[in-house]
Parts: sequence; structure tokens; C-alpha cells
Amino acid sequence: MSQRSLEELLRSIESPVEMLRNAQVGPNVYPGVPAEYTNWRDEQWAWQHTCVLYNQSFHMAELAVEGPDAAALLSRLGVNTFNNFDVDKAKQFVPCTPDGYVIGDVILFHLSDEEFNLVGRAPVLNWVTYHAETGGYDVQVTLDQRSALRSDGRRKHYRFQVQGPNAMHVIANALGAPPPELKFFNLTTAQLGGVTVRALRHGMAGQPGWELFGTWDDYEPVHAALVAAGQEFGLRLVGGRAYSSNALESGWIPSPLPAVYTGDELRSYREWLPAAGYEGSASIGGSYVSADIEDYYFTPWDLGYGHLVKFDHDFIGREALEQMAEDDHRHKVTLALDDEDVADTIATMFGNADRAKFIDWPSAVYAMHPFDRVTVNGDTVGVSTWIGYSFNEGKMLTLAVVDPQCAEPGTEVTFVWGEENGGTSKPTVEPHVQRELRAVVSPVPYVEAVRSGYAPDSWRSARA
Repeated sequence: MSQRSLEELLRSIESPVEMLRNAQVGPNVYPGVPAEYTNWRDEQWAWQHTCVLYNQSFHMAELAVEGPDAAALLSRLGVNTFNNFDVDKAKQFVPCTPDGYVIGDVILFHLSDEEFNLVGRAPVLNWVTYHAETGGYDVQVTLDQRSALRSDGRRKHYRFQVQGPNAMHVIANALGAPPPELKFFNLTTAQLGGVTVRALRHGMAGQPGWELFGTWDDYEPVHAALVAAGQEFGLRLVGGRAYSSNALESGWIPSPLPAVYTGDELRSYREWLPAAGYEGSASIGGSYVSADIEDYYFTPWDLGYGHLVKFDHDFIGREALEQMAEDDHRHKVTLALDDEDVADTIATMFGNADRAKFIDWPSAVYAMHPFDRVTVNGDTVGVSTWIGYSFNEGKMLTLAVVDPQCAEPGTEVTFVWGEENGGTSKPTVEPHVQRELRAVVSPVPYVEAVRSGYAPDSWRSARA
């Protein structure tokens, strides 16, 4: 008996919005590492003041794409240019639907002439796999599933990031020599811990750093070498609690909803997707409610990816994006929530009536895809997509997408926290009342070190 498809699932329900808002899953989990190695405050502090080791070996899926048509397939799917995308380079890869809405984003590595690797969440990997299987391309794709969905305890690759002001001192100590100069999102090969490693020049914390990866059998020697090399430089290991909150400081929206639930041109894709997969099991949470699932879709400009869209090649969604290009676009911003309003909301926990939705620390995300209303004078002017606390800034922050007239830093808006009518049936939602919190529109990235570290044209071209 064949498994039910996503298309069959959607035909059996009244509303994809209701399905996703009441899905029985919480936020994305970060398996394989402790919740905290020391404490999440210390771990957050270290990524801005000393350095940290992010262990990314477990929570992201990988898709290997190999063969003579690998570059042609990926170019057909991504809004990005592939001009000068040579071996030993990487980029943030953004595919869209025919209507120009984002399916997701992942990091794409060009490892050899006909070998690419995509690392990130499932929706993009599913999209690439579907087109590889149905588009007549001479390619092979191999999925290496995230640890939460496997039982063997192994992955194809380990993946570590060393980030922070002291990161390159740690790398040099681990290598036993000065590291080679690398441009942002360029790769090199080195010897570390007695084995060969691949390294990507990265910078999640606004400081120079490396992402190192290699065969799973080399996990232990590389990890041990990095930990030993970092002792004198204040290296901290980052646990699962702190990990997801780094997006608030760096300004990356981790979880756009894949825009695949509607559209006649996507019907065959939905018939290919399993009902039990990511798209059929994902959850939406928050105060923003619309009966139309397309109101939850994002364009590249909404997410700050407008500069990645290059009309120098034929790709799915090009015609729609060309029509959108000259429009007024929503803007990605940071919202700094009012300290008193946050404290008053938390204080409702100390009573039996009118309790607000619980605010967890450091990440307050309670669904896979958060959508909270941002309002001015009661009118919705945007949505917040990620929320949590930064110990470095001493602020509760959210990443939001707002209308252009409200995007200027310093603009005062209202953030609506909690779900309607006491909350949906998600297991992460308890009975509560909504609260309105004052907020100030702020730059994205919020942290000056990250803004200055990400500003150069070399960063923009590397991610294009």
C-alpha cells in the first residue's frame, strides 16, 4: 500500500492553516548536544567576547548532488547567480516557487567539479530531490538525514563552527600554524587533529571564524583538537538552549514556511511529497492568523535576500520575481521589546488568572514556524518570526518582517504575544491570554559587530 501524499492530506482537510496551527509538534529540536554545557548565559556571552564551538553535526540534514548535470539542476532551482561559483566556494541557496515565494534557504557547497552538498532544513532538500528525480537530469542525490530522524547514531559528516573574536587564534593553535587567508564563504583543506579537514570561512557572530567538516570517523580527533586549542582563549561549547538564539543577534530568519501548499503548478510536487513529511507535519504558532495560507508565504525581499536574486539565468520563479522586483517590499528588522512590558508579561505567571503565554529563555519559540502580529494603532503592519533573549544585549528581541513605512529604526510598534481564544491545541501551548508589548524597530543584524562584519561587498557577493 503506497503512503498518502501531501496533496491527499490537504484534500482531506478544510484548511491548511488550521492543520499547521494545530499540528502536534513543537519547535525544531537540537539533538546530539546537551541543553547547556555551562549555562546558556555564559555560552551566549562567549560568542561575542571570546569564542565558541557550535556543534552542527546532528540537527541539519544534508543532500549530496553529484553528476554532469548537478550545476544545471541547481542553477535552474536557485534565484542565485552561478557565475564564478567555482569549486571551493559556498553560498546561501534560495529556491522559490513559480509564484516567486520562498521554499527555504540552505548553504550550498561546491566541493568538486560535479559534486555539491546542500546543508540545512528539509524543504529545500525535498525540492531539489524532486526535480533531480523528475526533471531528466543526469545527477544522483543522496540524503543524509538529521539525527532526530535516524537510529544509527552516525552521520556522513561531522560539522563544527568556531566563531567569535578569538576564533582565528583557536584555529591557528589547532593547526599549529597561521591559517590561510580566506574570503568569506570560501573553502580550504587543512590538517587538524592528525586528519584532513575541509574548512569554510564563516562569521555567524560577526567575527572571522571557520566551519570545519569531514568524514564522521574523524569526529572525535577533530573535536578534541579544537577543544584543546581553545582552552587558553576562553572557548565555550554551545548547547542546544543557546544555539537557536544566535539568530536574534545575527539577523537570520531560520524558519520561513515552505510556500508549497497552494498553486496548480505545484500539485505534482505535493503528490510526490509524503503526508508524513516535514511539510505535512510542520507547525505554525503565534498571534498572526489568516484563513489564507498564502498570507504566511515570504518573498526573497521579505527575508532580506533581495540582493541574491539575479536575473542572469533561467530559474523557477524568475518571471514572478521580475514582476515583483520594482514593487515596494516589506523589510526585515529587529524588534527590541520594551523591558517593562516583558517583565509584566512574565509576572503574570505568579497568579492564577490572566496568565500570558509562557516566555521561555533564551529562545521563546514554541512552534516550527512562528508568526506573531506586529501592529500600529491596532492595524497589522508585519509579522514577527523569531523571538528570544540576548544576554549580550540584555534585551528580548524578535526578528520581524514589516511594511516599508514602519521599517525605519526608532519606529514604535506593538508586538502581540500569544494565540487567540486561549491558544491552539499544539502541545507547547497552554491556556493563556494575549498580551500587547511595546517594541522599537531596530537594525538587523541588531549587534553592531555583526552589522560591520557582514557589511562589506565581499560578503554580499559571496552569498549571492
